[in-house]
Amino acid sequence: MNKIFVSCLLLFRLPLCGQSFPRQEVDVQELLSQWALSASDDLNYEEIYENLYSLYQHPLDLNEADRDELTALFFLSEDQISALLQHRQQFGRYLSLYELQAVNTFTLEDVRRLLPFVMVKEGLGHLGPKSVWRRAAEHYLVLRADMTLERSRGVAEYLGTRQRYYTRYRMSRSKDFSVGFISEKDPGEKNFLDYTAFHIQLQNKGHLRNLVVGDYLLQFGQGMVFSAGYAAGKGGEPVYTTRRSNLGVKPYNSLVESGGFRGLATTWQWRQVEFTGMVSHKRKDASVKEGEFGSLLTAGMHRNEQEVNGRKAIAEQNLGGNVLYKADRLRLGFSVLVTRFDHDFRKRNLPYNFYEFRGRTNTLLSSDFSWIWHNFSFYGEVARSASGGLGYIGGVVGALGPKLEISINRRHYGVSFHTFYGSAFSEGSRTVNEQGTYVGAKYRVKKGWELTAYYDIFRFPWLKYRVDAPSSGQDFQVRINYKPTKKFSSWGAYRGDAKLRNSPGSATVMQELKTVRRQAGILSADYSPTFFLKFQSKIQFNTFRNGDMPAATGWALIQDVETRYRKMQFKMRVAGFRTDSYDSRVYAYENDVLYAVSFPAYFGRGLRWYAIIKLPLGNNLDLWLRAARTRVSDRETMGSGLDLIEGNKKTDVRLQVKYKL
Repeated sequence: MNKIFVSCLLLFRLPLCGQSFPRQEVDVQELLSQWALSASDDLNYEEIYENLYSLYQHPLDLNEADRDELTALFFLSEDQISALLQHRQQFGRYLSLYELQAVNTFTLEDVRRLLPFVMVKEGLGHLGPKSVWRRAAEHYLVLRADMTLERSRGVAEYLGTRQRYYTRYRMSRSKDFSVGFISEKDPGEKNFLDYTAFHIQLQNKGHLRNLVVGDYLLQFGQGMVFSAGYAAGKGGEPVYTTRRSNLGVKPYNSLVESGGFRGLATTWQWRQVEFTGMVSHKRKDASVKEGEFGSLLTAGMHRNEQEVNGRKAIAEQNLGGNVLYKADRLRLGFSVLVTRFDHDFRKRNLPYNFYEFRGRTNTLLSSDFSWIWHNFSFYGEVARSASGGLGYIGGVVGALGPKLEISINRRHYGVSFHTFYGSAFSEGSRTVNEQGTYVGAKYRVKKGWELTAYYDIFRFPWLKYRVDAPSSGQDFQVRINYKPTKKFSSWGAYRGDAKLRNSPGSATVMQELKTVRRQAGILSADYSPTFFLKFQSKIQFNTFRNGDMPAATGWALIQDVETRYRKMQFKMRVAGFRTDSYDSRVYAYENDVLYAVSFPAYFGRGLRWYAIIKLPLGNNLDLWLRAARTRVSDRETMGSGLDLIEGNKKTDVRLQVKYKL
């Protein structure tokens, strides 16, 4: 009876309810620029973008999605996730996306934010082998080529051409099957298929929940052992990005050549328990000397003889798995991973490497939990590596009322804790040698106004690169969002951090430490007078101070324009910038072609512009063209190393086509 009442109510409110709901477009690149607000050289933005776009390309079916999958949409609160599940349990299957307006705790703005990532559909039915091609919801081929027009110093050493080539093929249906392949040739590389990744995936075939053959990642617990990169860390969303969810086995589609497993992984379900097993064998780049290697070469470049000599120089084997118990509001998991190299791993004999992994085999064991209590989600994971090193993380996220949401996080990663595929919430780029406490909050002041903030205090018990003593630091951010109408929105953010670093010019063996302070601010305004036109203006500034030295400053003024006519789209930016040094550089997120990410650092004095046009060439073919140029006035070279360009300008061009099969 209640179901009939809700449906009738929606029919009276929305006359189009019986029709197909129009899929709302979302600018995934704009989401990335906001969630990954403060850029860092350590973050893999290409992988974060891939994860965000995957969520958009494979929307969750509201009638099938479980709590873990909804948690992966890290803008949903625990209260909202529970409301979605309770509404389905109380009233039965969702009939339409319009029904979201009747779900408790959801405002109209919440519904608009959620719409691009969810759908309502009937059951998949039986897909026989003959119908796979016909029933694929996503089937396409992408080809891309780009190059820098100016010749760099390394061209004389290049074994191949100056162009970069990229290929991507995908045929899939959400929660059923997926077949994919990607390849890339970097500038200077000789082999067109220098890097490749592929996968074949089957899902939801009886007790077989998931099977992936090829390249893949796993995510369980809080990422101490298995982390698939499905989190943006500290940034524009201060509450729900601090936790992880159990997403299981995922195909690996990143261009980061050193990441991912290659082999087979499968998940089977028996009642409320899921069993996941994995095996992987993969060759990796490394610099091997006298039967040992000191680090993995993660750049993935094979442009000259020296770089080619390190290509796939070592073999890595991984064997492991996870057991996951899933109740309505409780998750209990246990993970194990054994990693073995065919050469000894031994870093350089330097003080800060004293506790680093040595040998050929590392074994990781971990246990994790998550528990929902009212509007709060408690989570944690503890892990131990073969060295005896321990690591743990625990926290809570939840709502203290309809307007206030909070996150509290405590982490401790031992100096001798070693994990190669873990990436839990942290200040550093690795889950090791760190202790910290994080507090985040989000407060809805009133309609159209939102205030977010976080504060993170941390310490490093042992030495680090360029830090010759145990050290500590802090990081904070405050952000205000203002959206009075659908046509206009603005936000401002201020971030500051302080860390210890070796003092420049110190004459002692163990250098004196000085406090390095960074401050950054952004003011942004978006205005869309019509559906076909959008303006975005930004002001960014940075300051960098090393000890008692004078502060270095940097700023950038950025103006973006976007327009569209039917299916054609055009985007353009003009940016002026001025920084005192590379330390005060300004990171500015840029729009790019589909599946590509651009997050360059502006430094020096100069001007940068880019333009992108997307042209539909028929019903199944799309074309992208992108051109970008940076011109500086304070120096006569651009770049460094093999990428050094003699001259004060750099021009990049990119061409991409996508054919829907």
